[in-house]
Amino acid sequence: MKKTRVKLTFPQNLIKEPVIFTMAKKYDIIPNIRRAKITATFGEMILELEGDSDKIEKGIESIRQQGVDVELVEGDILE
Repeated sequence: MKKTRVKLTFPQNLIKEPVIFTMAKKYDIIPNIRRAKITATFGEMILELEGDSDKIEKGIESIRQQGVDVELVEGDILE
């Protein structure tokens, strides 16, 4: 099992969609929300993803294809 920290930025059209749930279920990934700021027009979330490395990569790629901006996060994310 591997843990990967990512910052997700959601376009307005995906804010109300179950993007994280769908990815977690499809790729058997455990998401841990570390920080989130969601408004009617903006969504930003810091997640820790736990699972097999290849499944995490596939899950990240799947949400990128839907239009979510994904950045890898290093270090302390509790700021």
